[in-house]
Amino acid sequence: MRLKYTVADHVAEIVLDAPPVNALDVAFLDEIIGALRTASRDDAVRAVIIASANPKVFSAGIDLNAVLSDDPLAVHRLLEKLYIELADVQYGLGKPSIAAVGGAARGGGMTLSISGNVIVAGRAATFGYPEVDVGVIPAIHFAHLPRIVGRHRAFELLFTGRTFAAEEALRLGLVSRVADGDVLEEARVLARTFAAKDPLVMRMGHQAFMRHNDYRTEIGHVTEAFCTVAATPAAKGAVRRYLGRGKAERRSES
Repeated sequence: MRLKYTVADHVAEIVLDAPPVNALDVAFLDEIIGALRTASRDDAVRAVIIASANPKVFSAGIDLNAVLSDDPLAVHRLLEKLYIELADVQYGLGKPSIAAVGGAARGGGMTLSISGNVIVAGRAATFGYPEVDVGVIPAIHFAHLPRIVGRHRAFELLFTGRTFAAEEALRLGLVSRVADGDVLEEARVLARTFAAKDPLVMRMGHQAFMRHNDYRTEIGHVTEAFCTVAATPAAKGAVRRYLGRGKAERRSES
């Protein structure tokens, strides 16, 4: 297991623990989705938190080795988990979910954090969509980021690939609040507030809210766009260079 699942005070905590950067592959996404389904079925759980055991990294995004795979369906299977199954389980969760982001969230890590209802960021948290620099495109974010921050600001963030801090994310409306202290404890306080409400009212309210915030119809188009770009020689070359730089940096640090 690459995550820890606990329940206390009617709050389920899903803590990602896949060193070094919580990279998302099919098996890891299965674990995350499975934990969310467990929380959904448990009537004792009234709120859910997704956090990271690594204070510096929430998730660096998808495991880019899928792009380099000789299996032409490898990327598609990964995106089905990240774009479709994750969205579906969050859609039908029936209780509030909070992403507690204390460190770096990038690419697929942004998808994971934004799939829920609330993002609580730590002061040291950073966000970004580096896909274009890596050689692919931040396809799913084309569907929902413009609705959150506006089309022009979304385009700038998605196509520059720049990172931005928690305070800017708060101003953009991407995160709900920035914690002055421990981000997980701040998320727990909010989760307990949700958990204190009537569970039937919260379930019905969550269902109604999610129905009016559905980007499900656009997922097919953005999935195909990602797969088309990822299959090009240019994308594969860029990913190899990016992964090579990462290995060199880790060797220099050790």
